Amino acid sequence: MLDIKYIVENEQKVRQNIIDRNMECDIDRLLTVYRTLKDVRAKVEGTRTEINQNQKKIKSAASDAERQEIVAKGKELKETLAAAQQELTDLEAEYQALMFTVPNMMADDTPIGKNEDLNVEVDRFMEPTKFDFTPKNHVELGKALDLIDLDAGTKVAGTKFYYLKNELVLLDLAIQQFCFQKLIKKGFTPLITPDLAKSDILRGSGFNPRGGERNIYNIEGMDLNLIATAEITIGGMLSGQTFEEKDLPMKFCALSHCFRTEAGAAGRAGYGLYRVHQFTKVEMYQFTTNETGEDALQELLGIEKEIYQDLKIPFRVIRICSGDMGAPAFKKYDIEAWMPGKGDNGEYGEVTSVGNFTNYQSRRLNIKYIDKDGNKQYINTLNGTASATGRTMLTIMENYQNADGSITIPEVLVPFMGGITKIGPKN
Repeated sequence: MLDIKYIVENEQKVRQNIIDRNMECDIDRLLTVYRTLKDVRAKVEGTRTEINQNQKKIKSAASDAERQEIVAKGKELKETLAAAQQELTDLEAEYQALMFTVPNMMADDTPIGKNEDLNVEVDRFMEPTKFDFTPKNHVELGKALDLIDLDAGTKVAGTKFYYLKNELVLLDLAIQQFCFQKLIKKGFTPLITPDLAKSDILRGSGFNPRGGERNIYNIEGMDLNLIATAEITIGGMLSGQTFEEKDLPMKFCALSHCFRTEAGAAGRAGYGLYRVHQFTKVEMYQFTTNETGEDALQELLGIEKEIYQDLKIPFRVIRICSGDMGAPAFKKYDIEAWMPGKGDNGEYGEVTSVGNFTNYQSRRLNIKYIDKDGNKQYINTLNGTASATGRTMLTIMENYQNADGSITIPEVLVPFMGGITKIGPKN
């Protein structure tokens, strides 16, 4: 959430930012409500003062008639106050809702574009994998090697759910362990978070828990929602707290299941494990000072790159353009890994995202730190994907497949696989 003072003082910049992000936000209504709020608050306080002053006159009334007149005036003032308080309550609710629609400002060097087609490639690792045989996609490999059961997932939970089986279960766990061991060595505190969160925590993180544009599963009859990412629960963990600058940065890595109602494009674009309703993810999160946000962003991006370099998976780094960035992000990158089974001849597909959210989330979640001068500041938040394990497994299966239909395990994961180096056909 932006500071309303910033919005008032930089109205044209805020309006242009909304246009560049290809979003809708009623700034006119927001500013009208903000100014009306100030007037109504003043009316409420003024009426309370009048009530207090009027009550003091009762003791000094010269006659019953004067006393009755004062009492009648007091009743009238209380009715005026009740109406003003109700108006204030309604305006504050509308003001808060409007403020939540205003996106974060963007870094000055953000590429301007309406959609993902205008994202910009900024780095690349390895060239796309070449085969001397016709490669299979991960679903074909999974069925042939008895690793994935999409039909059972559909029968039990519906489309876009699945069962992992046999060595693929071990591979999922190996990826988790590999990421956690790397991140712990880099100073991250490991967490396993709840898979549920209250609606105010989701809103504070920039997610819409209710309404037509939501991407969230709600628990009927309860103020609880299945989380879309551990970003929500890590941020919520520190909501309402204030820290000393010397305690920053705070670094966390968290394992969670992630749930999303809208699984994305149908058909080949969302085939198999690429777009699903439930997946497992290792998330990175940092709380920093406002001055060190960019350094932290580059650190998180560097870790993401390192993970896929260690796995020896071809990838490219994408700087996300204005129209594809989402409301909370100030600056954002994706890593897209090469997926030989995607499309007709292989395509790059998103496997990680990382973003700097400045104090957009911390204002909503009320997380602050006390700087060196003793002033309270809203903290800077950042998060990035260490691994969404489903897509990581997908890339490993397709890039590490062999002509005989087997899958070689990346060398860095073998120690976490109990020494298994290859997945072959079952007897």
